[in-house]
Amino acid sequence: MGSGLLDQIGECVRKYFARKTCAIISDTNIAPLFGERVINSLTGAGFQPTLITIPAGEQSKTLEQAGAICDQMIAAGLDRQSFVIGLGGGMVGDISGFVAAIFLRGIPHVQIPTTLLAMVDSSIGGKTGVNTSAGKNLIGAVHHPSLVIDDLDVLKTLPRREFNQGFAEIIKHAIIADAEMFDALEDVDLGNLAPLIRRNIEIKFKIVAKDELDRTGERALLNFGHTIGHAIERAGDYREFLHGEAVSLGIVGACTISTKKAGLPRDQRDAIVHLLSAFELPTQLPPDFPREKIFNALKFDKKFEAGKIRFVVAPKIGSARLSSDVTMEDIREAIDKL
Repeated sequence: MGSGLLDQIGECVRKYFARKTCAIISDTNIAPLFGERVINSLTGAGFQPTLITIPAGEQSKTLEQAGAICDQMIAAGLDRQSFVIGLGGGMVGDISGFVAAIFLRGIPHVQIPTTLLAMVDSSIGGKTGVNTSAGKNLIGAVHHPSLVIDDLDVLKTLPRREFNQGFAEIIKHAIIADAEMFDALEDVDLGNLAPLIRRNIEIKFKIVAKDELDRTGERALLNFGHTIGHAIERAGDYREFLHGEAVSLGIVGACTISTKKAGLPRDQRDAIVHLLSAFELPTQLPPDFPREKIFNALKFDKKFEAGKIRFVVAPKIGSARLSSDVTMEDIREAIDKL
C-alpha cells in the first residue's frame, strides 16, 4: 500500500513471480486510465503482458464472459506458468480471480484494486465468482490473491458516488467488529485514508482467517447487510444501485431486523443510518422501486441452507452474530420500511 505504485508494478510483481507471461484483465472504464502505465511497468521488468478489456459494469460478470477471457488467454499463449492481474474495482477483481482459479485448473492471481470498496473489501479473502440469471456470485471459487497492490493515488480519479460507496463496507466492518472505528468515522480524514484502509483489511483478514472456506458461520458475519443488499441489486438488474449503495440499504434493513430480533438499541440504529447518510449513501428505496422483486430474489441467497434462513444481526455496534430466528416475514417487514 502506498502512492505511485502503478509505475512500480513490475518491480513489485518480480519479487513474487519468475514467470514471464501474464494477462491483465480490466474494464472499459479503468483500462484507458491505467492500462498503459501497468503494461509499461511490467514490460520494463521483463514481463510479457496481454491486456484483456471487458465492458464495465456488473453485467459483464458472467460465465460466458469468463469463458471468452480464457479463450483470449489461450490465444495469447498463456500457460500454467502464467499469472493473472485484475486491474479494476470489485467486478474486475471477482471475474479475474475466477478466471485465475479455473484457467488450466488454477494459476496465480494479483489484485490491483482501483476503488475504495475493492481495497477495503473485495480484494481481500479470496472469494471469486460470476453471476447467473438467478443471483449474484452463485458460481465461483475461493482463490486467494498471491499479491494485492493498493495504489492510493488511483482513488483521486474516482467519481464522488463511486468513492462514497466504499464507505458502506467500511461502516459494515465497524458495525460488526469495531465500535471505536464507527465513532471515528464521524470525523474521518479523507486526505489520509491509509490507516483507515489498513484497519479494514485487518478486520476482514482476521474474520476470514477463522473461517476461510465459509463453513463455520464466522465468515458469514461479513455479509451483514448483504442478504437484502444483493437482492436489491438483482431487483434493480444491477443498474439501479452500485454495490455499496445496495449494501447501505441492506444495512438499514438488517438494522431494522436487529432491533426486533437482537436488541439493537434504537439510538444505535439511528446513528448507523445517520452515518450512512453522511457519506451520501441511500437509506431509503425510491417509492416506485419493485419491492416484490427484492423479496423474490432472497430465495437465491447463498447464506440460506436447506431452506433455513441464516441472517446476520447486530445486537450492538461493534458486534454481530448469525441468527436462525429471523423469518421471511421479518425480512419482508424490513424491506417494506425501506
